[in-house]
Amino acid sequence: MFQNFEVLSSPDQAAGRLARLRARFDASGVDAVAVPRSDEYLGEYVPACAERLAWLTGFTGSAGLVLVLTDQAHLFVDGRYAAQARTQTDNQVFAYEDLITTPLAGFLEASGRSGLRLGIDPWTWPSSEVTRLEAALDKLGGSLVFLERNPVDAIWDERPQPPLGTVTLQPIEYAGTLAQDKLAMIAGTARKAGADAVILADPSSVAWSFNIRGQDLPSTPHPLSRAIIPADGRPQLFIDKRKTGIEAEAYLTQLADLEPPSGFDEALSALGRTGGTIMVDPAVAPHAVSMLIEHSGGTVLSAPDPARIPRAVKNSAEIAGSASVHRQDGAAMVRFLAWLDDQPAGLVDEIGAASRLEDFRRSTGESMQMPLKALSFDTISGAGPNAAIMHYRVNTATNRRIESGEMLLIDSGGQYVAGTTDITRTIAVGDVPEEQKRFFTLVLKGMIAISLLRFPEATRGMDIDSFARISLWKAGADFAHGTGHGVGSYLSVHEGPQSISRRGAQALLPGMILSNEPGYYRDGAFGIRIENLVTVHEPRDIDGGDKPMLGFETLTLCPIDKRLVLTDLLDQVERDWLDAYHARVRDELSPLLTDDPALAWLQAATGAL
Repeated sequence: MFQNFEVLSSPDQAAGRLARLRARFDASGVDAVAVPRSDEYLGEYVPACAERLAWLTGFTGSAGLVLVLTDQAHLFVDGRYAAQARTQTDNQVFAYEDLITTPLAGFLEASGRSGLRLGIDPWTWPSSEVTRLEAALDKLGGSLVFLERNPVDAIWDERPQPPLGTVTLQPIEYAGTLAQDKLAMIAGTARKAGADAVILADPSSVAWSFNIRGQDLPSTPHPLSRAIIPADGRPQLFIDKRKTGIEAEAYLTQLADLEPPSGFDEALSALGRTGGTIMVDPAVAPHAVSMLIEHSGGTVLSAPDPARIPRAVKNSAEIAGSASVHRQDGAAMVRFLAWLDDQPAGLVDEIGAASRLEDFRRSTGESMQMPLKALSFDTISGAGPNAAIMHYRVNTATNRRIESGEMLLIDSGGQYVAGTTDITRTIAVGDVPEEQKRFFTLVLKGMIAISLLRFPEATRGMDIDSFARISLWKAGADFAHGTGHGVGSYLSVHEGPQSISRRGAQALLPGMILSNEPGYYRDGAFGIRIENLVTVHEPRDIDGGDKPMLGFETLTLCPIDKRLVLTDLLDQVERDWLDAYHARVRDELSPLLTDDPALAWLQAATGAL
């Protein structure tokens, strides 16, 4: 099994660990420290050796931070994790803050703590956030103290060792563009900007640029690595050679000089000593990168990571690969849903459902010659009230059976060499109350609205996010997460800069892949989410229109539970969309299930409303 269902943290450890952390304040010259979820690569998903926030607080979500003062500790999480944070941590130790409405910089400014000296590890904070923290502390007459050693590492006994996952090569049939052409593009961007080099600090950008993948993280197949791409000259790739076998090393040495990760600091200082101008993305690079360049005499040119948009805009090979794995993944989902429907209510529990789905993904991949490499994230398998926890991670302590009259929310995905999948289905078990069906249908209306949307070029995710919410708003409801996130090509399941959300400032470009996943969550009662992945298509003419419009094409192929749909709440356009979608699902998946008993279930599940 890829997924581990053991309890990963305990709230009763936090008080003692915070006391040990505070005992070091005086020696470090600080009055407080802030510890984010992110690691030295600023990743959403981090290796075991960088699970500092979880070790210190007990909170295991993928976004958050803790501010530890001498007399208080404040845990900041966003709306997805509000319920989880209170469940996993000691509310006698922590106060809880909203990471979005009350970011750390704003909280500090409003705190009135004059002269506060806040310690941070500059390798775990982006420059963009450091700038905001410094501005807030200046108003208090305080200061930001850059610590030489991470404050958690200094007290973490038996900290796990860094990972040494094997590096693999991404075949050109799935990458679509040669690595040397990508590296030439990045070097050309530096020359055009008047820079001497570009720092690739995001491991996903490194993986995409060099056409490599890795196994350092459980769900995100990039090797933890960094690169320096000069405007003219040979790139440097900073990666532990214990990760590269003979084939990968022979390939990579044709593209770059391979250097140990320990040499990165000196390489940055050397760039600074030449007086060079270095491109650094302040949103994705640790602040320590800019510090090393500037302190040695160089100039930092703040500019977007030049690999980020090309990585987000999938080429034809990447889109074709994604379409193929979504057909395979859809077949696995149908086999799972058919199996689940055949089980008596109360027999299957949340762990059993997640485990069985992983089994179906694995066996389907083996039969179709596209093996499952990993889950794209830990499966969210929540029944009844557990489904109301947006990013619920089932474990042996929280596991519950799926009873009649409940809904199961299962959010899952797979990593395949040809692409990355992410799908959520909410499933009826027995006779579900009408109120839950009503909200399911309102969520479905939002998902269909995004699916059908046409929009002009330069439209941003924030411009269309409300279309997914209108039906819920009219009912006096909403959901506390974005409507959609970007998705990588056999890379991170959460890829920027594109998103459909209130903060989605990136224009949506043809070739981008995003999720379309509105939801609704009633605390302590039930949760609903329906998610398909979509790709932005090229502008197309509309009959009688004045200009071509962008739109979405749906990649995900899996039935939506019609038993939860109140058809009277759908208009004719929405009914037609659902019937057409189900007909497509049936036509594309039936040939993959010819000799499978799930075929009959598929045909019934995709019949017209």
